[in-house]
Amino acid sequence: MPIVAVKDMAGKKVADIELSAAVFGVEPNEAVMHMAVVNFLANQRQGTQSTLTRSEVSGGGKKPWRQKGTGHARQGSTRSPQWRHGGIALGPKPRDYYFTINKKERQLALKSALSDKVLTESLIVLDALTVEGYKTKTVVECLKALEAGKKTLIVLASNEANVVKSAANIPGVKTAQVNTINTYDIINADTLIIVKDAVKTIEEVYA
Repeated sequence: MPIVAVKDMAGKKVADIELSAAVFGVEPNEAVMHMAVVNFLANQRQGTQSTLTRSEVSGGGKKPWRQKGTGHARQGSTRSPQWRHGGIALGPKPRDYYFTINKKERQLALKSALSDKVLTESLIVLDALTVEGYKTKTVVECLKALEAGKKTLIVLASNEANVVKSAANIPGVKTAQVNTINTYDIINADTLIIVKDAVKTIEEVYA
């Protein structure tokens, strides 16, 4: 079972915590993690891009010149794709990029991402994260003390409005709850900070 130091907001070690091997100690499966990331990004796409085809642009009803004898190539419409202001040939139209992966693959990808953070020593377990009011400075000082990377994901046990609002203005910092974490956010973060209470919940849900 992996053992990680528990730190306080000042960056000092206060204890050690033994993490569940079933969640934080699995062998990372890169193929499944890749699939989960592709799935997440695809499902974020709105798919509203659209171009006008030759049947949708206005004008072009009249044949620009007679078929023969002009020296020009024959043309039937000034809204053909090769004309300026013509329609777009084979352009994108609205579509749905959504697809799903099965539950076991999704869970394995999440466990692999968490285990990878443990292996690369990019996981920090925080004893508690308390902020009085909306104080961005408090969170900034905490991250500095913990030597967090430019991109940091903070996982909370519950919806703590003070922490969420205080961290919202910090570039590269994102907050999430146990029920909203995903493989992409974990992989994308340089440092993963999990509050101690959230660790227990993650182990209960995914072990």
